[in-house]
Amino acid sequence: MISNERHSPYGRGSSDRHYKQPSLPRPFVQEDTIKTVEVQIERKLFVLTLKENARVSFLRISEEVGGKRNVIIILAPGLKKLKKIDEMVGSADEIPAKQTSH
Repeated sequence: MISNERHSPYGRGSSDRHYKQPSLPRPFVQEDTIKTVEVQIERKLFVLTLKENARVSFLRISEEVGGKRNVIIILAPGLKKLKKIDEMVGSADEIPAKQTSH
């Protein structure tokens, strides 16, 4: 620490923004898989898994990249909002194809 820096009594300061507290182990929660679908898009493989536990149903979207797994979880009540993807697909279909020069 630089001598003129002071610790805040209110928590971590801006100089400590890269500090990561050690995480506590999470308790085990039983999850039941309802359905799993794999979607290959070019070189990427996405796994969509509909699951439920004692509290809620949810969709887990995962992608493995370079040994790391990226995951997005969407709770079941929000799944209907994913229909907005159809709008994006429609908009993408309207974009003129790019001309490639050889």
